[in-house]
Amino acid sequence: MKTKNLTPADYLKKILNARVYDVAIESALEPARNLSRRLHNKVLLKREDQQPVRSFKLRGAFNKMVQLTPEQLAKGVICASAGNHAQGVALGASRLGSRAVIVMPTTTPQLKVEAVKALGAEIVLFGDGYSDAYAHALQLQEAQGLTFVHPFDDPEVIAGQGTVAMEILRQHQGELHAVFVAIGGGGLISGVANYIKAVRPTVKVIGVQMNDSDAMMQSVAAGKRVNLNDVGLFSDGTAVKLVGAETFRITRGLVDAYMKVDTDAVCAAIKDVFVDTRSIVEPAGAMAVAAIKQYVATHKTRGETYAAILCGANMNFDRLRFVAERAEVGEEREALFAVTIPEERGSFKRFCSLIGELPGGPRNVTEFNYRISDATSAHVFVGLTTHGKGESPKIAANFSKHGFAAIDLTHDELAKDHIRYMVGGHSSLAKDERLMRFVFPERPGALMKFLSLMRPGWNISLFHYRNQGADYGRILVGLQVPKADTRAFAQFLEALAYPYVEETANPAYRMFLQQ
Repeated sequence: MKTKNLTPADYLKKILNARVYDVAIESALEPARNLSRRLHNKVLLKREDQQPVRSFKLRGAFNKMVQLTPEQLAKGVICASAGNHAQGVALGASRLGSRAVIVMPTTTPQLKVEAVKALGAEIVLFGDGYSDAYAHALQLQEAQGLTFVHPFDDPEVIAGQGTVAMEILRQHQGELHAVFVAIGGGGLISGVANYIKAVRPTVKVIGVQMNDSDAMMQSVAAGKRVNLNDVGLFSDGTAVKLVGAETFRITRGLVDAYMKVDTDAVCAAIKDVFVDTRSIVEPAGAMAVAAIKQYVATHKTRGETYAAILCGANMNFDRLRFVAERAEVGEEREALFAVTIPEERGSFKRFCSLIGELPGGPRNVTEFNYRISDATSAHVFVGLTTHGKGESPKIAANFSKHGFAAIDLTHDELAKDHIRYMVGGHSSLAKDERLMRFVFPERPGALMKFLSLMRPGWNISLFHYRNQGADYGRILVGLQVPKADTRAFAQFLEALAYPYVEETANPAYRMFLQQ
Protein backbone atom coordinates (compact mmCIF):
# COMPACT_ATOMS: atom_id res chain seq x y z
CA MET A 1 0.00 0.00 0.00
CA LYS A 2 1.76 3.16 -1.19
CA THR A 3 0.71 5.88 1.18
CA LYS A 4 3.92 7.63 2.24
CA ASN A 5 3.57 10.40 -0.35
CA LEU A 6 0.01 11.39 0.57
CA THR A 7 -0.04 14.97 1.88
CA PRO A 8 -2.72 16.79 3.89
CA ALA A 9 -3.83 18.31 0.56
CA ASP A 10 -4.19 14.80 -0.89
CA TYR A 11 -6.22 13.72 2.10
CA LEU A 12 -8.32 16.89 1.93
CA LYS A 13 -9.35 15.91 -1.60
CA LYS A 14 -10.13 12.36 -0.47
CA ILE A 15 -12.19 13.60 2.48
CA LEU A 16 -14.17 16.06 0.36
CA ASN A 17 -15.00 13.22 -2.04
CA ALA A 18 -15.60 10.55 0.60
CA ARG A 19 -18.80 8.50 0.28
CA VAL A 20 -20.20 8.14 3.78
CA TYR A 21 -23.74 9.52 3.79
CA ASP A 22 -25.34 6.45 2.23
CA VAL A 23 -24.99 4.92 5.70
CA ALA A 24 -23.93 7.72 8.06
CA ILE A 25 -25.73 10.85 9.22
CA GLU A 26 -24.25 14.29 9.74
CA SER A 27 -24.17 14.04 13.50
CA ALA A 28 -25.03 17.00 15.69
CA LEU A 29 -22.48 19.35 17.25
CA GLU A 30 -24.10 20.31 20.54
CA PRO A 31 -23.01 22.61 23.37
CA ALA A 32 -22.48 20.85 26.71
CA ARG A 33 -24.10 23.62 28.74
CA ASN A 34 -23.60 22.26 32.23
CA LEU A 35 -20.01 21.22 31.62
CA SER A 36 -19.24 24.53 29.88
CA ARG A 37 -20.58 26.45 32.84
CA ARG A 38 -18.48 24.44 35.28
CA LEU A 39 -15.29 24.75 33.24
CA HIS A 40 -15.80 28.42 32.25
CA ASN A 41 -15.05 27.38 28.66
CA LYS A 42 -17.39 26.43 25.83
CA VAL A 43 -17.46 22.68 25.25
CA LEU A 44 -19.00 21.29 22.06
CA LEU A 45 -19.91 17.62 21.72
CA LYS A 46 -19.69 15.95 18.31
CA ARG A 47 -22.40 13.32 18.62
CA GLU A 48 -21.00 10.33 16.74
CA ASP A 49 -22.84 8.25 19.33
CA GLN A 50 -25.97 9.07 17.30
CA GLN A 51 -24.82 7.16 14.21
CA PRO A 52 -26.89 4.09 13.16
CA VAL A 53 -24.28 1.76 14.70
CA ARG A 54 -23.56 4.19 17.61
CA SER A 55 -20.03 4.89 16.37
CA PHE A 56 -18.07 6.82 13.72
CA LYS A 57 -16.60 3.56 12.40
CA LEU A 58 -19.17 3.07 9.64
CA ARG A 59 -17.83 6.19 7.86
CA GLY A 60 -14.41 4.76 7.08
CA ALA A 61 -15.62 1.22 6.50
CA PHE A 62 -18.23 2.27 3.96
CA ASN A 63 -15.92 4.73 2.19
CA LYS A 64 -13.44 1.89 1.68
CA MET A 65 -16.05 -0.60 0.54
CA VAL A 66 -17.95 1.71 -1.84
CA GLN A 67 -14.76 2.13 -3.89
CA LEU A 68 -14.24 -1.59 -4.43
CA THR A 69 -14.83 -3.05 -7.88
CA PRO A 70 -18.04 -4.99 -8.59
CA GLU A 71 -15.90 -8.15 -8.74
CA GLN A 72 -14.46 -7.47 -5.28
CA LEU A 73 -17.87 -6.77 -3.82
CA ALA A 74 -19.24 -9.94 -5.40
CA LYS A 75 -16.56 -12.02 -3.66
CA GLY A 76 -17.12 -10.25 -0.35
CA VAL A 77 -15.24 -8.40 2.37
CA ILE A 78 -13.69 -9.51 5.63
CA CYS A 79 -12.48 -7.84 8.81
CA ALA A 80 -11.37 -8.71 12.31
CA SER A 81 -13.14 -6.82 15.06
CA ALA A 82 -14.97 -7.34 18.32
CA GLY A 83 -16.85 -4.07 18.29
CA ASN A 84 -17.73 -0.94 16.37
CA HIS A 85 -15.75 -1.61 13.19
CA ALA A 86 -17.48 -4.98 12.81
CA GLN A 87 -20.89 -3.30 12.83
CA GLY A 88 -19.71 -0.66 10.36
CA VAL A 89 -18.47 -3.27 7.90
CA ALA A 90 -21.61 -5.37 8.33
CA LEU A 91 -23.91 -2.41 7.70
CA GLY A 92 -21.88 -1.25 4.70
CA ALA A 93 -21.91 -4.71 3.15
CA SER A 94 -25.66 -4.94 3.67
CA ARG A 95 -26.19 -1.64 1.81
CA LEU A 96 -23.88 -2.66 -1.03
CA GLY A 97 -25.28 -6.17 -1.34
CA SER A 98 -21.94 -7.74 -0.52
CA ARG A 99 -21.02 -10.72 1.59
CA ALA A 100 -19.33 -9.79 4.87
CA VAL A 101 -17.28 -12.13 7.04
CA ILE A 102 -16.44 -10.83 10.51
CA VAL A 103 -13.83 -12.68 12.56
CA MET A 104 -14.38 -12.05 16.26
CA PRO A 105 -12.47 -13.39 19.28
CA THR A 106 -14.24 -16.20 21.13
CA THR A 107 -14.29 -13.90 24.18
CA THR A 108 -16.56 -11.35 22.44
CA PRO A 109 -19.74 -10.67 24.48
CA GLN A 110 -22.80 -12.34 22.95
CA LEU A 111 -24.52 -8.95 22.77
CA LYS A 112 -21.96 -7.72 20.22
CA VAL A 113 -22.02 -10.97 18.27
CA GLU A 114 -25.80 -10.75 17.92
CA ALA A 115 -25.63 -7.05 16.93
CA VAL A 116 -23.29 -7.85 14.03
CA LYS A 117 -25.25 -10.95 13.03
CA ALA A 118 -28.44 -8.88 12.93
CA LEU A 119 -26.87 -6.76 10.19
CA GLY A 120 -26.50 -9.83 7.98
CA ALA A 121 -22.81 -10.62 8.43
CA GLU A 122 -21.28 -14.08 8.77
CA ILE A 123 -19.60 -14.50 12.15
CA VAL A 124 -16.45 -16.53 12.67
CA LEU A 125 -15.34 -16.87 16.29
CA PHE A 126 -11.63 -17.52 16.62
CA GLY A 127 -8.87 -16.99 19.20
CA ASP A 128 -8.72 -15.39 22.61
CA GLY A 129 -8.06 -11.83 21.42
CA TYR A 130 -7.88 -9.43 18.48
CA SER A 131 -4.41 -10.58 17.36
CA ASP A 132 -5.59 -14.18 16.93
CA ALA A 133 -8.75 -13.05 15.14
CA TYR A 134 -6.75 -10.75 12.85
CA ALA A 135 -4.31 -13.51 11.84
CA HIS A 136 -7.19 -15.89 11.12
CA ALA A 137 -8.98 -13.21 9.07
CA LEU A 138 -5.90 -12.82 6.86
CA GLN A 139 -5.89 -16.58 6.27
CA LEU A 140 -9.56 -16.57 5.30
CA GLN A 141 -8.99 -13.56 3.05
CA GLU A 142 -6.30 -15.42 1.15
CA ALA A 143 -8.23 -18.69 0.97
CA GLN A 144 -11.55 -17.17 -0.18
CA GLY A 145 -10.38 -14.19 -2.23
CA LEU A 146 -12.05 -11.68 0.06
CA THR A 147 -11.08 -8.01 0.43
CA PHE A 148 -9.78 -7.03 3.85
CA VAL A 149 -11.27 -3.85 5.35
CA HIS A 150 -8.78 -2.57 7.91
CA PRO A 151 -10.20 -0.76 10.95
CA PHE A 152 -7.74 2.15 10.72
CA ASP A 153 -4.60 1.71 8.61
CA ASP A 154 -6.02 2.47 5.17
CA PRO A 155 -6.18 5.84 3.33
CA GLU A 156 -9.82 5.37 2.32
CA VAL A 157 -10.81 4.46 5.88
CA ILE A 158 -8.89 7.47 7.19
CA ALA A 159 -10.59 9.73 4.65
CA GLY A 160 -14.02 8.46 5.70
CA GLN A 161 -13.25 9.25 9.33
CA GLY A 162 -12.02 12.69 8.29
CA THR A 163 -15.57 13.69 7.38
CA VAL A 164 -16.16 14.10 11.13
CA ALA A 165 -13.77 17.08 11.12
CA MET A 166 -15.32 18.42 7.92
CA GLU A 167 -18.69 18.54 9.67
CA ILE A 168 -17.29 20.13 12.84
CA LEU A 169 -15.72 23.05 10.94
CA ARG A 170 -18.86 23.54 8.87
CA GLN A 171 -21.16 23.38 11.90
CA HIS A 172 -19.05 25.74 14.01
CA GLN A 173 -17.50 28.53 12.00
CA GLY A 174 -16.64 30.68 15.01
CA GLU A 175 -13.50 30.58 17.10
CA LEU A 176 -12.34 27.05 17.90
CA HIS A 177 -9.23 26.53 20.00
CA ALA A 178 -8.86 22.74 19.98
CA VAL A 179 -10.47 19.46 18.96
CA PHE A 180 -9.92 16.50 21.29
CA VAL A 181 -9.85 13.04 19.73
CA ALA A 182 -9.57 9.58 21.31
CA ILE A 183 -6.83 7.41 19.78
CA GLY A 184 -6.91 3.65 19.37
CA GLY A 185 -5.25 2.58 16.13
CA GLY A 186 -5.23 6.18 14.91
CA GLY A 187 -7.72 6.19 12.03
CA LEU A 188 -10.04 8.87 13.44
CA ILE A 189 -7.34 11.29 14.53
CA SER A 190 -5.48 10.84 11.23
CA GLY A 191 -8.55 11.88 9.27
CA VAL A 192 -9.40 14.72 11.66
CA ALA A 193 -5.84 16.09 11.73
CA ASN A 194 -5.46 15.97 7.94
CA TYR A 195 -8.65 17.95 7.38
CA ILE A 196 -8.17 20.52 10.14
CA LYS A 197 -4.53 21.23 9.32
CA ALA A 198 -5.43 21.68 5.65
CA VAL A 199 -8.41 23.97 6.28
CA ARG A 200 -7.88 25.70 9.66
CA PRO A 201 -4.33 24.96 10.82
CA THR A 202 -4.60 27.27 13.86
CA VAL A 203 -7.04 24.84 15.51
CA LYS A 204 -5.14 22.47 17.76
CA VAL A 205 -5.66 18.74 17.36
CA ILE A 206 -5.11 16.97 20.67
CA GLY A 207 -4.93 13.19 20.86
CA VAL A 208 -6.20 11.35 23.92
CA GLN A 209 -5.19 7.89 25.14
CA MET A 210 -5.89 5.78 28.20
CA ASN A 211 -2.96 5.61 30.59
CA ASP A 212 -2.83 1.83 30.15
CA SER A 213 -3.30 1.80 26.34
CA ASP A 214 -0.96 4.48 25.01
CA ALA A 215 0.61 2.81 21.99
CA MET A 216 0.50 5.98 19.86
CA MET A 217 2.07 8.19 22.52
CA GLN A 218 4.86 5.68 23.12
CA SER A 219 5.41 5.34 19.38
CA VAL A 220 5.63 9.11 18.82
CA ALA A 221 8.06 9.43 21.73
CA ALA A 222 10.22 6.60 20.39
CA GLY A 223 10.09 7.78 16.78
CA LYS A 224 8.90 4.35 15.65
CA ARG A 225 5.89 2.12 16.19
CA VAL A 226 5.94 0.44 19.58
CA ASN A 227 4.11 -2.85 20.11
CA LEU A 228 2.66 -3.00 23.63
CA ASN A 229 2.69 -6.31 25.47
CA ASP A 230 -0.61 -5.61 27.21
CA VAL A 231 -3.36 -3.00 27.06
CA GLY A 232 -6.08 -2.09 29.51
CA LEU A 233 -9.52 -3.24 28.47
CA PHE A 234 -11.79 -0.75 30.25
CA SER A 235 -11.85 1.37 27.10
CA ASP A 236 -12.05 -1.58 24.72
CA GLY A 237 -12.68 0.71 21.76
CA THR A 238 -9.14 2.11 22.02
CA ALA A 239 -7.32 -0.97 23.35
CA VAL A 240 -4.79 -1.32 20.51
CA LYS A 241 -1.32 -2.79 21.02
CA LEU A 242 0.16 -1.58 17.70
CA VAL A 243 -0.97 1.51 15.80
CA GLY A 244 -1.03 1.61 12.00
CA ALA A 245 2.00 2.50 9.89
CA GLU A 246 0.11 5.19 7.98
CA THR A 247 -1.75 6.49 11.02
CA PHE A 248 1.55 6.75 12.91
CA ARG A 249 3.11 8.72 10.06
CA ILE A 250 0.18 11.14 9.91
CA THR A 251 -0.30 11.54 13.63
CA ARG A 252 3.39 12.11 14.35
CA GLY A 253 3.47 14.88 11.77
CA LEU A 254 0.15 16.68 12.38
CA VAL A 255 -1.12 16.24 15.93
CA ASP A 256 -0.28 19.16 18.23
CA ALA A 257 -0.31 17.43 21.61
CA TYR A 258 -1.20 14.23 23.44
CA MET A 259 -2.86 13.57 26.76
CA LYS A 260 -3.44 10.51 28.94
CA VAL A 261 -6.55 9.97 31.05
CA ASP A 262 -7.33 7.29 33.62
CA THR A 263 -10.35 5.12 34.35
CA ASP A 264 -11.79 7.32 37.08
CA ALA A 265 -11.57 10.44 34.89
CA VAL A 266 -13.33 8.64 32.04
CA CYS A 267 -16.10 7.40 34.36
CA ALA A 268 -16.62 10.96 35.57
CA ALA A 269 -16.74 12.14 31.93
CA ILE A 270 -19.39 9.51 31.07
CA LYS A 271 -21.51 11.02 33.82
CA ASP A 272 -20.82 14.57 32.56
CA VAL A 273 -22.01 13.60 29.08
CA PHE A 274 -25.11 11.98 30.55
CA VAL A 275 -25.96 15.09 32.59
CA ASP A 276 -25.81 17.26 29.45
CA THR A 277 -27.30 14.88 26.87
CA ARG A 278 -29.12 12.12 28.81
CA SER A 279 -27.10 9.70 26.66
CA ILE A 280 -24.60 7.11 27.85
CA VAL A 281 -21.39 6.86 25.83
CA GLU A 282 -18.84 4.07 26.02
CA PRO A 283 -15.47 4.72 27.70
CA ALA A 284 -13.75 5.53 24.39
CA GLY A 285 -16.56 7.97 23.64
CA ALA A 286 -15.92 9.91 26.85
CA MET A 287 -12.13 10.10 26.66
CA ALA A 288 -12.13 13.43 24.80
CA VAL A 289 -14.37 15.01 27.44
CA ALA A 290 -12.12 13.73 30.23
CA ALA A 291 -9.15 15.28 28.44
CA ILE A 292 -10.86 18.67 28.08
CA LYS A 293 -11.48 18.78 31.82
CA GLN A 294 -7.87 17.84 32.49
CA TYR A 295 -6.62 20.40 29.95
CA VAL A 296 -8.61 23.22 31.53
CA ALA A 297 -7.41 22.29 35.02
CA THR A 298 -3.78 22.19 33.87
CA HIS A 299 -3.73 25.32 31.70
CA LYS A 300 -6.25 27.38 33.73
CA THR A 301 -8.06 28.50 30.57
CA ARG A 302 -11.24 30.57 30.49
CA GLY A 303 -13.45 31.63 27.62
CA GLU A 304 -12.02 29.23 25.04
CA THR A 305 -13.95 26.84 22.79
CA TYR A 306 -13.21 23.12 22.57
CA ALA A 307 -14.80 20.27 20.63
CA ALA A 308 -14.89 16.70 21.91
CA ILE A 309 -15.72 13.84 19.56
CA LEU A 310 -18.05 11.37 21.29
CA CYS A 311 -16.79 8.55 19.12
CA GLY A 312 -18.99 5.70 20.35
CA ALA A 313 -21.81 4.56 22.60
CA ASN A 314 -21.73 0.77 22.51
CA MET A 315 -21.71 0.31 26.26
CA ASN A 316 -22.53 -3.01 27.88
CA PHE A 317 -25.30 -2.46 30.42
CA ASP A 318 -23.53 -4.49 33.11
CA ARG A 319 -20.63 -2.00 33.12
CA LEU A 320 -22.81 0.88 34.28
CA ARG A 321 -22.56 -0.10 37.95
CA PHE A 322 -18.76 0.14 37.81
CA VAL A 323 -18.93 3.46 35.98
CA ALA A 324 -21.35 4.92 38.52
CA GLU A 325 -19.19 3.80 41.43
CA ARG A 326 -16.03 5.32 39.99
CA ALA A 327 -17.52 8.51 38.55
CA GLU A 328 -17.81 10.29 41.90
CA VAL A 329 -14.25 9.39 42.86
CA GLY A 330 -13.01 10.36 39.39
CA GLU A 331 -14.45 13.84 39.80
CA GLU A 332 -13.32 13.84 43.45
CA ARG A 333 -16.91 14.46 44.45
CA GLU A 334 -16.41 11.53 46.83
CA ALA A 335 -13.52 10.83 49.19
CA LEU A 336 -12.79 7.43 50.74
CA PHE A 337 -11.17 6.78 54.11
CA ALA A 338 -10.15 4.02 56.48
CA VAL A 339 -10.86 5.33 59.96
CA THR A 340 -9.97 3.78 63.32
CA ILE A 341 -12.60 4.33 66.03
CA PRO A 342 -12.20 3.31 69.68
CA GLU A 343 -14.42 0.30 70.38
CA GLU A 344 -16.33 1.97 73.22
CA ARG A 345 -19.88 3.12 73.84
CA GLY A 346 -20.81 6.33 72.03
CA SER A 347 -17.72 6.54 69.82
CA PHE A 348 -19.67 5.82 66.63
CA LYS A 349 -22.17 8.57 67.46
CA ARG A 350 -19.30 10.97 68.25
CA PHE A 351 -17.66 10.17 64.91
CA CYS A 352 -20.92 10.78 63.01
CA SER A 353 -21.30 14.12 64.80
CA LEU A 354 -17.77 15.06 63.74
CA ILE A 355 -18.66 14.40 60.08
CA GLY A 356 -21.43 16.97 60.36
CA GLU A 357 -19.00 19.52 61.78
CA LEU A 358 -16.17 19.19 59.24
CA PRO A 359 -14.66 22.48 57.99
CA GLY A 360 -16.23 23.74 54.77
CA GLY A 361 -19.74 22.71 55.69
CA PRO A 362 -21.64 19.43 56.19
CA ARG A 363 -21.02 16.45 53.95
CA ASN A 364 -23.20 13.48 53.12
CA VAL A 365 -22.03 9.99 53.97
CA THR A 366 -21.96 8.02 50.71
CA GLU A 367 -20.74 4.74 52.18
CA PHE A 368 -20.13 3.19 55.59
CA ASN A 369 -18.79 -0.33 56.07
CA TYR A 370 -17.95 -1.76 59.47
CA ARG A 371 -17.78 -5.16 61.16
CA ILE A 372 -16.79 -5.66 64.78
CA SER A 373 -13.50 -7.54 64.95
CA ASP A 374 -11.45 -6.21 67.87
CA ALA A 375 -12.27 -5.50 71.50
CA THR A 376 -10.36 -2.19 71.60
CA SER A 377 -10.69 -0.52 68.20
CA ALA A 378 -12.89 -0.58 65.09
CA HIS A 379 -11.76 -0.08 61.50
CA VAL A 380 -14.44 1.45 59.29
CA PHE A 381 -14.51 2.20 55.55
CA VAL A 382 -16.15 5.60 55.00
CA GLY A 383 -17.14 7.52 51.87
CA LEU A 384 -18.00 11.24 52.05
CA THR A 385 -19.09 13.83 49.52
CA THR A 386 -16.64 16.68 48.94
CA HIS A 387 -16.97 20.28 47.84
CA GLY A 388 -14.07 20.13 45.39
CA LYS A 389 -10.81 18.47 44.44
CA GLY A 390 -7.97 18.15 46.94
CA GLU A 391 -10.15 18.00 50.07
CA SER A 392 -9.55 14.39 51.07
CA PRO A 393 -6.12 14.91 52.75
CA LYS A 394 -7.57 17.79 54.83
CA ILE A 395 -10.54 15.69 55.93
CA ALA A 396 -8.25 12.81 56.93
CA ALA A 397 -6.08 15.21 58.95
CA ASN A 398 -9.17 16.60 60.69
CA PHE A 399 -10.31 13.11 61.69
CA SER A 400 -6.87 12.35 63.15
CA LYS A 401 -6.83 15.67 65.01
CA HIS A 402 -10.03 14.65 66.83
CA GLY A 403 -8.72 11.23 67.84
CA PHE A 404 -9.88 9.14 64.88
CA ALA A 405 -6.80 7.93 63.00
CA ALA A 406 -7.59 8.08 59.27
CA ILE A 407 -5.98 6.93 56.03
CA ASP A 408 -6.98 8.65 52.77
CA LEU A 409 -7.99 5.91 50.27
CA THR A 410 -9.44 8.19 47.58
CA HIS A 411 -6.73 7.28 45.09
CA ASP A 412 -6.08 3.71 46.25
CA GLU A 413 -6.99 1.26 43.46
CA LEU A 414 -7.16 -1.78 45.77
CA ALA A 415 -9.57 0.00 48.08
CA LYS A 416 -11.78 1.27 45.25
CA ASP A 417 -11.95 -2.01 43.37
CA HIS A 418 -12.01 -4.60 46.15
CA ILE A 419 -11.58 -3.67 49.81
CA ARG A 420 -14.78 -1.63 49.98
CA TYR A 421 -16.76 -4.82 49.22
CA MET A 422 -14.84 -7.07 51.62
CA VAL A 423 -15.26 -5.35 54.99
CA GLY A 424 -16.86 -7.95 57.25
CA GLY A 425 -16.68 -11.62 58.09
CA HIS A 426 -17.23 -13.80 61.12
CA SER A 427 -16.69 -12.27 64.55
CA SER A 428 -16.54 -13.98 67.92
CA LEU A 429 -17.35 -10.62 69.55
CA ALA A 430 -20.81 -10.30 67.96
CA LYS A 431 -22.72 -11.87 70.84
CA ASP A 432 -26.53 -11.45 70.90
CA GLU A 433 -26.38 -9.91 67.42
CA ARG A 434 -29.59 -9.16 65.58
CA LEU A 435 -29.25 -8.34 61.89
CA MET A 436 -31.64 -5.70 60.56
CA ARG A 437 -32.27 -4.26 57.11
CA PHE A 438 -33.60 -0.69 57.29
CA VAL A 439 -34.79 1.84 54.75
CA PHE A 440 -33.60 5.27 55.86
CA PRO A 441 -34.87 8.51 54.32
CA GLU A 442 -31.98 10.29 52.56
CA ARG A 443 -32.11 13.45 54.63
CA PRO A 444 -29.92 15.11 57.26
CA GLY A 445 -30.47 13.69 60.72
CA ALA A 446 -31.82 10.29 59.70
CA LEU A 447 -28.82 8.40 61.08
CA MET A 448 -28.60 10.57 64.22
CA LYS A 449 -32.25 9.80 64.96
CA PHE A 450 -31.41 6.11 64.76
CA LEU A 451 -28.41 6.48 67.09
CA SER A 452 -30.25 8.72 69.55
CA LEU A 453 -33.15 6.26 69.98
CA MET A 454 -30.81 3.32 70.66
CA ARG A 455 -30.38 2.27 74.28
CA PRO A 456 -26.89 3.08 75.65
CA GLY A 457 -26.28 -0.59 76.42
CA TRP A 458 -26.76 -1.74 72.81
CA ASN A 459 -23.75 -1.95 70.55
CA ILE A 460 -23.49 -1.67 66.76
CA SER A 461 -21.50 -4.68 65.60
CA LEU A 462 -22.03 -4.31 61.85
CA PHE A 463 -22.99 -1.40 59.63
CA HIS A 464 -23.21 -1.23 55.85
CA TYR A 465 -24.55 1.67 53.79
CA ARG A 466 -23.99 2.84 50.23
CA ASN A 467 -25.73 5.83 48.67
CA GLN A 468 -27.75 4.65 45.65
CA GLY A 469 -28.79 8.06 44.36
CA ALA A 470 -32.41 7.61 45.48
CA ASP A 471 -34.48 9.49 48.06
CA TYR A 472 -34.03 6.63 50.52
CA GLY A 473 -31.07 4.49 51.55
CA ARG A 474 -30.75 0.79 52.32
CA ILE A 475 -28.88 0.14 55.56
CA LEU A 476 -27.74 -3.18 57.03
CA VAL A 477 -27.11 -3.02 60.78
CA GLY A 478 -25.96 -5.57 63.34
CA LEU A 479 -27.13 -4.68 66.85
CA GLN A 480 -26.04 -6.50 70.00
CA VAL A 481 -29.26 -6.61 72.03
CA PRO A 482 -29.42 -8.70 75.21
CA LYS A 483 -32.36 -11.09 75.27
CA ALA A 484 -33.72 -9.26 78.30
CA ASP A 485 -34.18 -6.17 76.09
CA THR A 486 -36.39 -7.87 73.50
CA ARG A 487 -39.44 -5.79 74.41
CA ALA A 488 -37.42 -2.58 74.55
CA PHE A 489 -36.01 -3.38 71.11
CA ALA A 490 -39.51 -3.75 69.67
CA GLN A 491 -40.40 -0.36 71.17
CA PHE A 492 -37.26 1.12 69.60
CA LEU A 493 -38.27 -0.13 66.16
CA GLU A 494 -41.77 1.27 66.60
CA ALA A 495 -40.47 4.68 67.69
CA LEU A 496 -37.94 4.78 64.87
CA ALA A 497 -40.70 4.19 62.28
CA TYR A 498 -38.30 3.24 59.50
CA PRO A 499 -39.29 0.28 57.30
CA TYR A 500 -37.26 -2.78 58.32
CA VAL A 501 -36.79 -6.51 57.84
CA GLU A 502 -35.01 -8.70 60.40
CA GLU A 503 -32.43 -10.97 58.75
CA THR A 504 -31.01 -12.77 61.81
CA ALA A 505 -32.24 -16.13 60.47
CA ASN A 506 -31.04 -15.50 56.92
CA PRO A 507 -28.82 -18.43 55.81
CA ALA A 508 -26.40 -16.12 53.95
CA TYR A 509 -25.85 -14.15 57.16
CA ARG A 510 -25.27 -17.31 59.13
CA MET A 511 -22.79 -18.66 56.61
CA PHE A 512 -20.68 -15.55 55.99
CA LEU A 513 -21.09 -13.19 58.96
CA GLN A 514 -22.25 -15.10 62.03
CA GLN A 515 -19.73 -16.92 64.23
